[in-house]
Amino acid sequence: MYLNKVEICGVNTSQLPVLKEEEKQELLERIQKGDKEARQKMINGNLRLVLSVVRKFVNRGENLDDLFQVGCIGLIKAIDHFDPSLNVRFSTYGVPMIIGEIRRFLRDNNSIRVSRSMRDTAYKAMQVKEQLTNENQREPTIDQIAEAMGRSKEDVVFALEAIVEPVSLYEPVYSDGGDTIYVMDQIGDTTDDKTWLEEIALRESIEKLGEREKKILSLRYMAGKTQMEVAQEIGISQAQVSRLEKSALERIKKQI
Repeated sequence: MYLNKVEICGVNTSQLPVLKEEEKQELLERIQKGDKEARQKMINGNLRLVLSVVRKFVNRGENLDDLFQVGCIGLIKAIDHFDPSLNVRFSTYGVPMIIGEIRRFLRDNNSIRVSRSMRDTAYKAMQVKEQLTNENQREPTIDQIAEAMGRSKEDVVFALEAIVEPVSLYEPVYSDGGDTIYVMDQIGDTTDDKTWLEEIALRESIEKLGEREKKILSLRYMAGKTQMEVAQEIGISQAQVSRLEKSALERIKKQI
């Protein structure tokens, strides 16, 4: 797969159209009224979004044509179920839908089964993790687990990932009654794709934020840190980070 020119399903993806946010909003409103032409244009205009998600799965040895087509199914589902009145970008809703569709395909159609030796490695790693946690009163790193087992870090990571069932990015992991933290909030973004912060035209509006809000957004979306990591660096709870982050993004949206 090449970075700028990729042939998938007979389509030169480097020449795929790109829609502006205003165009997407207009098309989505027309789609709700049953406009089939607008629906097709919306699909074609977001195939690059599918491609950007497919690239995240490029090292899994899967047929890229298959993943691209499955991703397109997720895109179509996102388009058909998206509510323009939600006041969020389509990509914010569409990307998890595309990822979810691809993950389901990989889970349901992958003929490869986890070997017994890999399962044994994973279970041994979990035992060592529990033992080190009890001894040190804190959760060990992967490096520490690997060292205790006499195995490489890569072996331990692969083994643990092999036995983990996929979960939804929107699965809640914590709630204090007001602010819910989801799986996606725990994930740092260290990719080269456009981040949520780059998606927002923050130039002037971010300057109006408080220093702590700027720090949180910078760590989250520029440094790619998780909310837990940000909370530890700033010295507040993860729930407070989540609350301040959401509040800052809402203020930016309103100012734009």
